[in-house]
Amino acid sequence: MTMASTDDPEETRTGISNDDTPFLCRRPVRLTVYAFFALFLISMLAFRFLPRLLDPTFEKHIARGEVMVGMTKQQVLEAWGSPYTINVTYTDDGTRREEWIFEDWISASKIKHHYLYFEEDALVGGWYHGARERPRLPSTPPAPTASPQGS
Repeated sequence: MTMASTDDPEETRTGISNDDTPFLCRRPVRLTVYAFFALFLISMLAFRFLPRLLDPTFEKHIARGEVMVGMTKQQVLEAWGSPYTINVTYTDDGTRREEWIFEDWISASKIKHHYLYFEEDALVGGWYHGARERPRLPSTPPAPTASPQGS
């Protein structure tokens, strides 16, 4: 009785060599995948909480005309100005909820709406297309264009 000699004790125990192990089940690959997921999770948490930690009073956001969840009504007024419409409702337990609607007139026929939602005095969410800031309208109206004179 001769026994086949192998260099890998794992192969003699299970009868399967490392080459037969599926790629994703190999230990270095698993560790790489787990490390990627851990870094992804940490970066998502940092993206969520880091701006608030760097600017707890929202002064920089207000100066840039941006709004963030957690701002008070006064801070939003400083950043975006007054809303076009405010809808107020109350929940069954008496919590005051407000919906602020901002209108940005892009042209005479095109309006962009921005919605912000408050509970009591804190901004809890919003819906607006694109960035967190409102577009700045020019302070001076455009110069009139020369119209062709009729004969």
